[in-house]
Amino acid sequence: LTDEQVLFLTDIFPTGYMAAENCNIKPGDTVAVWGCGPVGQFAIKSAYLLGAERVIAIDRVPERLKMAKEQSGAEVINYEEIDPGEALKEMTGGRGPDSCIDAVGLEAHGTGLDSLYDQAKQSVRLETDRPTALRQILVACGKGGTVSIPGVYGGVIDKLPIGAAFNKGLTLKMGQTHVHNYLRPLLEHIQKGDIDPSYVITHRMKLDDAPKGYEIFKHKKQDCIKIVLTP
Repeated sequence: LTDEQVLFLTDIFPTGYMAAENCNIKPGDTVAVWGCGPVGQFAIKSAYLLGAERVIAIDRVPERLKMAKEQSGAEVINYEEIDPGEALKEMTGGRGPDSCIDAVGLEAHGTGLDSLYDQAKQSVRLETDRPTALRQILVACGKGGTVSIPGVYGGVIDKLPIGAAFNKGLTLKMGQTHVHNYLRPLLEHIQKGDIDPSYVITHRMKLDDAPKGYEIFKHKKQDCIKIVLTP
């Protein structure tokens, strides 16, 4: 195995896998994943490894959606073009996904009034995070479903539709990834050829160019999804 094939065992592959595992996926399930960055990509791939029949990827960055579709076979929704909640209803016969994964966290961007509300509160330090994706998830997830949250929320959040979660009997699972618990089983998946994690790498740069790399990644330039730095 190459260094690049095993590099992501240290963090983002286990994070995506645990997010999918927390969904308690059963054969035939439909899983929706908000956020198609590196962790989201691995959550999508892991959902299939764990038996999901359909995975629906939601993002606004075309390159991320393209990777989710081409590398994992996911169906895709660009939330700047169509409302995710309405699209998911149509795609699931009105039931909603069996499980939903929030691989966005505090990066969440939205386009509605709730998003403007969040940004206003952030500007006066009344709220730290913008839970746009999590709000959508709690409304969209099907009855009795599971919401898995690998996305990091660093502060307090409000205006969550907890009533919707309560009425549908949703289960919420979240927390730091137990990386060491997953090293051996995920290594075996790589060795067997079930997955080659290096597919998420879009840029390779020297360590001396790290500042440039961070700038590219931060602003999503050059269709960047994941950068690997080497000495």
